Amino acid sequence: MNPFEQKVTPLEKTFEDFECLYPKSYNKYDVNPYTKTRVILMNGTEVEAVFFSHQFSRNCDDNDLRRQLALIRRVEQQQQKKIINLKPINENILESTIGYEQLAVDLTARLAKNEPNENVKAALDFALLEDFDHLYRYSNLLEMDYGVHAENLVGRYTEIMPARPTIAHHRHPYDSIKKYINKEDELITKLNVNIITAAEQQTMNYYMNVGSYYSSDLGRKLYQEIGMVEEDHVSQYGSLINPNQTWLENLLMHQYTECYLYYSCYEEETDPYIKRVWECFFEKEVAQLQKAAELLEKYECKNWQEIIGENGEFPELLSLGPNIEYVRKILECTVNNTAVREEYENVNNLPLDFDFFKYQNAVIKDVCDVPSHKTINRYVNRYGIDYRFEVAPNPIPELQNRRCDNVCVGRQPLCKEKMHNIENY
Repeated sequence: MNPFEQKVTPLEKTFEDFECLYPKSYNKYDVNPYTKTRVILMNGTEVEAVFFSHQFSRNCDDNDLRRQLALIRRVEQQQQKKIINLKPINENILESTIGYEQLAVDLTARLAKNEPNENVKAALDFALLEDFDHLYRYSNLLEMDYGVHAENLVGRYTEIMPARPTIAHHRHPYDSIKKYINKEDELITKLNVNIITAAEQQTMNYYMNVGSYYSSDLGRKLYQEIGMVEEDHVSQYGSLINPNQTWLENLLMHQYTECYLYYSCYEEETDPYIKRVWECFFEKEVAQLQKAAELLEKYECKNWQEIIGENGEFPELLSLGPNIEYVRKILECTVNNTAVREEYENVNNLPLDFDFFKYQNAVIKDVCDVPSHKTINRYVNRYGIDYRFEVAPNPIPELQNRRCDNVCVGRQPLCKEKMHNIENY
């Protein structure tokens, strides 16, 4: 599929009236989990497109170009509004959160498995374990507060168990910045970086806004803590994007990414109604992509082939599905890793005065006060063991104990008495 060769409807003719704009929501009781994650993914993709377009417009001094951006952006806004309302009214904040974290796990694993750039793959594998642990924490809160088993929401396609504990995810901001990709990287790498940045940014935005609406202090605190980790993830993934692209080159890449995702969703979708939405929006995105190519040629005298490649054909399409074995493999091999500037290192190999430990001491005064740890403790105190869905025992022996939440894996030197001698950060 080459979207540059498709016939398109002029953008001005793609607006929808308000009756068409409000869609039929999916049924939360029988929706396929990957239909739900596709909805979340495409909402995040549209939000990223809109945010980028606003920033472009605010950094542009040509009003004719800004009008073209406003035209594209208005269509994008309509698409985002329709997608977000595919979510039903009776799906609560925490149930939606389980979908966000399942998407984070299975999308990240899927991208990592096929990523040719070792630096990008390492970033994906690293954050994968953290989103996986977030799913476990939120799932315990969901069962404790609502009596809902998250394994049913994820369709038993994604395991629910501890990974690198959330308490170990709090790192110095300097360690969030990674090596960026460049023009010579493969098209799939450019797509993967754009996709994961938009997806994680959406999760960050969601937690930033909905966390304070949760009905208990513990829940609000858990969203607050994990929301800070999502900020770290967005900084990490955003730093992978090539900063040497022009605004118009970046616009073209955004639109191509959206076309690729909508076509992937269309090919994979099992819900007939939502499949038609993906098809319609793919056609609209092709028109936006071709408009972006037109603007690139007009203002910078560049053709789209210089950014996308000679033939414009989509690489292998994105297919969301189970990744249990892959997640287990990464968990077994890298659970004790932390970020060290552009690289990753086993936390046990770091000097005790490293920034990771200083930052941990700054934000964690008492382990018992950390919301992610307190959530599991409260569940265990109430029910005797934590809530999990596992196909086999956790591959990390220290994480197999269901009566005690581990706070040492991924931050072990902090468990040693000599850490108390480090000066205050």
